[in-house]
Amino acid sequence: MAVKIRLKRLGKIRAPYYRIVVADSRTKRDGRVIEEIGQYHPTEEPSVIKIESERALYWLGVGAQPTEQVAALLKLTGDWAKFKGEKDTESKVKVAEPKQPFTVDASKKAVLKPKSEKKAPAAAPESADETAETTEA
Repeated sequence: MAVKIRLKRLGKIRAPYYRIVVADSRTKRDGRVIEEIGQYHPTEEPSVIKIESERALYWLGVGAQPTEQVAALLKLTGDWAKFKGEKDTESKVKVAEPKQPFTVDASKKAVLKPKSEKKAPAAAPESADETAETTEA
């Protein structure tokens, strides 16, 4: 059985994202897979590339052939150099900066104003005389 490491396409029409999978070369592109070993989101800035290095090296070691696209991703992550025994095994994948926590700007007016607390009018307890008059009438 010829095993390939390739991309499995997911997502909407113009918003693709991929899973890096190990599959038999005779199966469909999005068909049955042996194992999923990573993710690739090309539409985000910078692109998200996550590959389980240990599993990728295992499959390369037992003879799985990566497609051109997956080979390029493996070179970016440094896994291809580890497999070939080269010195430069450093990952060249750009990582997005963490988002800054939201802080309220005190110099600007709030768009939503808090409701003013209104006190409900206190209902006075009725006296026994008033209740007696209403029942007799």
